[in-house]
Amino acid sequence: MSTDNWLSRPDAHLLTPADAGYPALLREIASPPPQLFVRGTIDVLTLPQLAIVGSRNATPAGAETAHSFASHLAARGFCITSGLAEGIDAAAHRGALAATGRTIAVCGTGLDIVYPRRHEQLADDIVASGGALVSEFAPGTPVFRANFPRRNRLISGLSVGTLVVEASLRSGALITARHALEQGREVFAIPGSIHNPVARGCHRLIRNGAKLVETADDIVEELCGLLASLRQSDAVGSGENAPESAGNTAEPDAQYARLLAAMAWDPVDADSLVIRSGLTIGEVSSMLLLLEMRGSVRALSGGRYQRLT
Repeated sequence: MSTDNWLSRPDAHLLTPADAGYPALLREIASPPPQLFVRGTIDVLTLPQLAIVGSRNATPAGAETAHSFASHLAARGFCITSGLAEGIDAAAHRGALAATGRTIAVCGTGLDIVYPRRHEQLADDIVASGGALVSEFAPGTPVFRANFPRRNRLISGLSVGTLVVEASLRSGALITARHALEQGREVFAIPGSIHNPVARGCHRLIRNGAKLVETADDIVEELCGLLASLRQSDAVGSGENAPESAGNTAEPDAQYARLLAAMAWDPVDADSLVIRSGLTIGEVSSMLLLLEMRGSVRALSGGRYQRLT
C-alpha cells in the first residue's frame, strides 16, 4: 500500500519532530525518527509510558506475570508500550486492555502489515481501546529482521522506564534494555528461577544495575519520583511554578488545584477529567500518579479515580 493511500484512512497519521503531537521523550533520543506513522489515537503518545518486554517463548508463569503487571500499571495511569510480538509483548498488551487501560504497539513493519499475522485482532483491539500502533517504517515495508532492533530503540525511547519480564541471554528484550540505559531511562527486571533459561537475561540485567522488582508498586514508587522531576523541569522551562515532589504534602500548584477541583468528590475517569480541566491526557495521567502517591486521590477499578483530600 502506498503512503498516500494509507494516510487517507481516518485513523492514520504521520508525525514529524516539528509537530506538536510528536512524543517529547522520543525527541531526546539519538537519531529520533524523522517520521512516525501512527494508527489510532495520537494523544496516547503523550501519556506516561512504561515499556514491558521479554521473550517470545515465554513460560506460562512469565506471560501471567506480564499480564498482571501491565494490568496493574495501566490501572494506575501508565500507558503500556511493547512490540506486539508473541509471548511477553502480547501478554503485556492484553493485560493493559483487561484493565481498560491504554497500550501502544511499536511495530517493525509498515502499519498496513500486522506481524505476526495472528495478532491482527489484538492490533485492532489496541486501536479500538484508544491506543495506537506506531512505526517509523512507511506503509508497505515488509518483515525484515534488521528492522526489529531499530524498533526496540523506539519502545524504550517512548517510555520513562522499561520492565523486562523474561529474557534469554540472546533475547531482543536485552537490546531494548540497552537502548533504555543509553537513553537515560530506568530499567527494571523480574528475577526468576536459576533453572529457567529465559530468566538468565533478567539476572544479567540485575547484576549490571537494573532495579529488581517484585511488585508493580515497586515500579510506581520509582517512576512517580521521576515523573515529578520531569514535570518540574517542564515547569521551570516554561516559567511556571514547579509542582511539589511526590512525597510533599504541601498544597499543589495551580494545575494540580485545577485538576482536584475538576474531580469533585465522586469517582471519575481520566477522559472526563481532561474535558473538565482543559488539561491534556498526558498531564492528567502523570498528575494523577503523583496525587495518588501524595495520598490526595485513590485509584479505583475501571480506570476511575476518587479525591480524598
